[in-house]
Amino acid sequence: MVKKVIIDCDVGVDDALALILAFHSPELDVKAVTGVNGNVTLKQVFENIQKVLSLIQPKNKPLIAKGADQPLKGKTIYAHSVHGKDGLGGAKIDRREGEEGWQFFPGRADELITKMARQYPDEMTLIATGPLTNLALALQRDPGGMGKLKAVAIMGGAVRTRGNITSYAEFNIFSDPLAAKIVLESGLPITLVPLDATHQVSLTPQWMENRVKPINNSISKFIIEATGYDSTTHQFRNMERIHLHDPLAVGVVIDPTLVGKERLSIDVGTQEGEHFGKIVEGLGKSNIDVCFTVDVKSFLELFLSRLG
Repeated sequence: MVKKVIIDCDVGVDDALALILAFHSPELDVKAVTGVNGNVTLKQVFENIQKVLSLIQPKNKPLIAKGADQPLKGKTIYAHSVHGKDGLGGAKIDRREGEEGWQFFPGRADELITKMARQYPDEMTLIATGPLTNLALALQRDPGGMGKLKAVAIMGGAVRTRGNITSYAEFNIFSDPLAAKIVLESGLPITLVPLDATHQVSLTPQWMENRVKPINNSISKFIIEATGYDSTTHQFRNMERIHLHDPLAVGVVIDPTLVGKERLSIDVGTQEGEHFGKIVEGLGKSNIDVCFTVDVKSFLELFLSRLG
């Protein structure tokens, strides 16, 4: 059964890889892609969505919409040191006029999300790979509509491991902890894909040499350029490996058996200080499936097989 999905993202390099995996997977029917301020500014995110869709050229053109350009509360932060100033590591993508791989939605992202949920009741899965601002706004706008979502997969948080923006917090949750708190306490059927799981799956120089380079198509060339992989030195631009954070959230929707989960109660630190954005295992009702283990080999085979 093909799953209808919406992808809400803040397109940096791993969001782009997640979009490629989603659109190249026959198990999924991507109906919409919405943008949120995160890795880069909302304006750049929306431009990157169009760039990546130009690269993918999907047969069924998804609706695209802009969402929140700032968090519900707190300061805006960006991840230029990881994804480059443009969010795509400086990778060049030719956008051909008249061959747009999308349709513009006239309203905001939160409106499109709830509209889709109501249009396809109990059929639509929402995959969130950026800060959760758009989801929180959608819950405030139309909680009944959000209640019609079949499932929600969220890449975010560091539950029993160290954070990647502070010692305690992961970037997506830290970017808007209040939005994360609203979403995680909403009662929606959520699967959380935290750093505990995503740090287990990554592209290494060996994978790039043996599996990505030989594909030799526009997608593989984009991945090489976006990650800054250098074949002569066998190194990436500014890190030893490329963690596949956002692609794993897509992979979990394609094949839930790729991960091992625990059902937990989750709280989010929203007070300024060292625990700002920290995910805490709570004492309330355990209603969120949190991914902790990954069938690494099977996921990497899935991801790499979809790049052709």
